[in-house]
Amino acid sequence: MNNSNAIVEGSIQSVANRQHKSLAESFLNVTHVILCDCSGSMDAADSRGGRRRIDVAREELAKLQAEYPGKLALVCFSSHAQVMPGGVPPESDGTTDLAAGLKLAHKWDGLGIRFVVLSDGFPDDEDDAMRAAQLFKSTISTVYCGPDDSNSGRDFLRRLATAAGGQHATAARVLNLADAVRPMLATGQN
Repeated sequence: MNNSNAIVEGSIQSVANRQHKSLAESFLNVTHVILCDCSGSMDAADSRGGRRRIDVAREELAKLQAEYPGKLALVCFSSHAQVMPGGVPPESDGTTDLAAGLKLAHKWDGLGIRFVVLSDGFPDDEDDAMRAAQLFKSTISTVYCGPDDSNSGRDFLRRLATAAGGQHATAARVLNLADAVRPMLATGQN
């Protein structure tokens, strides 16, 4: 599936198009940056109905963007990080460079925007990811979306959220991801 031109209803690109505004103008309404793991592990077909985690993550993120139109910006990370204004994560591939995602998202730190990391919890370099997270003034919450039996991935994300003043939740294998993220998007939370 080629998602480079896809636009989810409620994404910052869809809101900009609908309101005839520039993407930069539309970004002024963003309240949260969602950092989504799009590494090769998200290709695992262990999610809802035997589907791939990345496909279920796309559905769950589309629900959230429809519920919070123009409020959620999406940064995806694998071997590199990229902003996805259309709100659709790319195909899963590569490694898990969470630090690259955090470094890209850091430009919005201190602007009243909060951050939520969705990952299976196995970054390429835990120390580098923690150092990048500790540079943030804003909180960073985490949602573990790997397999049920992986305590080390879950523990890493819990430690990252604690170090960054955020919340932590679990949506094993991406099941009910939207339900896990919603409390983190509530005003005054995170």
